[in-house]
Amino acid sequence: ADPSPSKPRMPATKLFCFGNPLLDVSSEVDQSFLDKYGVTLNNAIMAEEKHLPVFEDLATNHSPLYIAGGATQNTARVAQWQVNEAGAVTYTGAIGKDKFGETLKKAAASDGLTTVYNEVDGVATGTCAVLVNGGERSLIANLAASEKYTIAWTQSPAVSEAISAAGMYYMAGFVLTHSADTVMHIAKHADANGKTMMMNTSAPFLFEVPPFFAAFKEAWEYLDVVVGNESEAAAMGKAFGWAETDIKSIAINAAKLPKKNAAKPRMVVITQGSDSTVVATPDGATEYAVTKIDKIVDTNGAGDAFCGGFFSGLMLGKSVEDAVKCGHYTASVVIQRNGCQFSDAA
Repeated sequence: ADPSPSKPRMPATKLFCFGNPLLDVSSEVDQSFLDKYGVTLNNAIMAEEKHLPVFEDLATNHSPLYIAGGATQNTARVAQWQVNEAGAVTYTGAIGKDKFGETLKKAAASDGLTTVYNEVDGVATGTCAVLVNGGERSLIANLAASEKYTIAWTQSPAVSEAISAAGMYYMAGFVLTHSADTVMHIAKHADANGKTMMMNTSAPFLFEVPPFFAAFKEAWEYLDVVVGNESEAAAMGKAFGWAETDIKSIAINAAKLPKKNAAKPRMVVITQGSDSTVVATPDGATEYAVTKIDKIVDTNGAGDAFCGGFFSGLMLGKSVEDAVKCGHYTASVVIQRNGCQFSDAA
């Protein structure tokens, strides 16, 4: 026998996630297609009336791929893959009782993710058009069932149990458009029990639309970890009225915003695609270089995958540097595949 057996690692801190479960409808499109629907690359928007025909258009003319998506569900699946312990990650969100809802359930189950879906009658499962052009992506989300999520479901026994069992919580900012009540419920639980509350800035519009920004500001003082990308950071800096426009300063300013539990300094993580990732606390910022990838298939899910890898590091008690490295690895896997897929990777 090995005279010095490696110490068994401590079980991971459990992660509970809440988001908009969406089925991605993904296709390569040209610039004229983007122009037709008035959308830009590297952005995410909520579908308005004028955008709804995009789903039919893709299905009829572009042979799209149907891939399990939803930013937070992607992150939850990746974190579960990396931690690789049964029951490490639990996810909730609302789906319809339909074929697309079944597809999301199957994808979650095949990745070992525990789900407690709020299944809604008479509303279709949400979808997200993923328009890929030159490796970059533009997202149009039709929330449908996902915005029918209710605080009553959060307070149901199955979900309450999962919330109590977790030590870390994560949700994309997107859910603030319909479920700020659940966000605050979880934030207050985390604060009262000394647990870790994490959110994603998700999209510039959350800082540009006054009611959404107000909801974000209310949640902000409970946030221990905030993750976002460079375009969201720019919108955040503008919304908060900061003079500085460089990413490092914005991240430090965001870390310094008032916090309920001041004993636990806030960490703000900003990814910048292939440029270095910035990690800030109120005391300053560190940059971590990203390994360049030659073969990029599409960037859809790259930020979600980074979060999944990064959080898995935190769940396992790793250093911030090692957690970032794990995030960079998981993002590199996902950008070499369509959507947030990784089942064939190490």
